[in-house]
Amino acid sequence: MAFGSAFHQRGVTGKACLAVGLLLSSTVGAHSAPFPGLFKERWIDGTLAQEPTAQVQSLDRDTFVIRQSVKTNFEAPFLYLIFGRDKVLLVDTGAKDGRIRPVVDRLIAEWLAAHHRTSIQLVVAHSHSHGDHIAGDAAFRDRPDTVVIGLKPADVAGFFGIRKWPEERARFDLGGRVLDILPTPGHQAAAIMVYDARLKILLSGDTLYPGRLYVPVNFMPDDRASIDRLAAFATTHPIRAALGAHIEMTRTPGRDYPHEAPTHPDEHRLELPAESIAELQTGLKAPLDVPGQPQVHDHFIIYPVPPRAE
Repeated sequence: MAFGSAFHQRGVTGKACLAVGLLLSSTVGAHSAPFPGLFKERWIDGTLAQEPTAQVQSLDRDTFVIRQSVKTNFEAPFLYLIFGRDKVLLVDTGAKDGRIRPVVDRLIAEWLAAHHRTSIQLVVAHSHSHGDHIAGDAAFRDRPDTVVIGLKPADVAGFFGIRKWPEERARFDLGGRVLDILPTPGHQAAAIMVYDARLKILLSGDTLYPGRLYVPVNFMPDDRASIDRLAAFATTHPIRAALGAHIEMTRTPGRDYPHEAPTHPDEHRLELPAESIAELQTGLKAPLDVPGQPQVHDHFIIYPVPPRAE
């Protein structure tokens, strides 16, 4: 277990550190059986002298996963591009110093050429409104036939037609491909997840991923309610894997990277099994009311942080 890394988070200093014994006592052992991976290639992880500014892997001919290089930004976020017949959805625009629009433009141009088309509307959404997921928005605002959704819960609810945020979910039709939009405030007020029934994948943002799941203590009830709704959703919707927005864990159970690590050797894979939802739901039943006291699981760390406005 990387004691130094589990105590660090975006914007929180070492004053939040705990004694090693307390961290050990909070470790939760939950060894799950291996499940098939979804990607053929290893993700770029900063360990090579040269790597592209972004890497693309496809889940099928209409679904692309983009990773921003850790060499451009330590957050190294993942973004998702999903095509339907009438629209294409981009989830997140990356962190500062990313060059995401050229990648997206190329993928769209290639898709259009393969389908003998000349245009398709691009909808830019966000897993949530933190800076490392919206930094590329400006590059898309002047793009033709493109809509960039706003960053407040009301903006997200209004675009997707969610009348009762966050209790209700929405269906968003790309044209022959309908996605479920699930409000999941907790990590951040405007957070959503996106479920694709075609591939049975859940795009889970920063709410569930192999890393440090930061939750402001004043929003812990919101996070619990969101995960309860997600767990109920999962009972009626088969989930092949949850795909989050970062990787901050190594392959060693319970061991994460130091905050702002420049390389990710021996990186945990992106995919988490559906069972992780129930594990997170159970973990959130603990008090978790003291900032900086993490609850360590094999594949993620629940990390309470000081109160925030959003």
